[in-house]
Amino acid sequence: MSTKKSADPILELKGVGKSFGNVVALRDVDIAVYPGQVTCVLGDNGAGKSTLIKILSGVHKASEGEFLISGQKTEFNSPRDAMSKGIATVFQDLATVPLMSVWRNFFLGNEPKKWWKPLGILDTKFAKETAKTELLNMGIDLRDTNQAIGTLSGGERQAVAIARAVYFGANVLILDEPTSALGVRQSGIVLKYILAARERGVAVIFITHNPHHAFLVGDHFYLLNRGRMTASFVREKVQLDELIQAMAGGAELDTLTHEISVIRQD
Repeated sequence: MSTKKSADPILELKGVGKSFGNVVALRDVDIAVYPGQVTCVLGDNGAGKSTLIKILSGVHKASEGEFLISGQKTEFNSPRDAMSKGIATVFQDLATVPLMSVWRNFFLGNEPKKWWKPLGILDTKFAKETAKTELLNMGIDLRDTNQAIGTLSGGERQAVAIARAVYFGANVLILDEPTSALGVRQSGIVLKYILAARERGVAVIFITHNPHHAFLVGDHFYLLNRGRMTASFVREKVQLDELIQAMAGGAELDTLTHEISVIRQD
């Protein structure tokens, strides 16, 4: 896997923190994200991943620190602001309508119109052909984009959401635990399309609690624990067992392993 990257990050967080009253959700978070790379943010439940996603996607404003896009200080007032800067977020629920067709979901909220757009009608032919082509460009070959998206597997629905974000100009694609509810094969499908987006020059931020999935596709790894970045690694200088050890807290994992081995012997 190539890990060549551009000289400058497309997105940076410097000393970012977020507090809700007296509760500190994030503190001193530093991240650099590069085009054509997969940046993995790993952490267990309660690590602060959800808060981080909401800051990146424009749902929350940081309480402190700097948010930079292509080196320029940025502040989002809404998710629409983030989208206007080329930042797309695919949340776990995917924001799809199960009974609607694949192509309708592909253009949901951005429907192409014929004639004078304010009063035009949906350009069905363009929408169907474009959805089919864009999915094929990502390596997704669906038999029929007229089928309800709810009939697709979880991995296929994630893949459609990724292709949709790339088509609508995402420079940075944030994926919120895309493999958490999927089996082995379906997780593999999603990981494949993460790499497809990466190869198209998109900067992918992969939020996950699964170090095995992260290690398969990641170029850079940040470990988040209780609102703080506890470690960062580049692919060339880390092994999977090191990621697992660092994520589990090292000594805590050793203690747990010992306790389990004692229980099994009884």
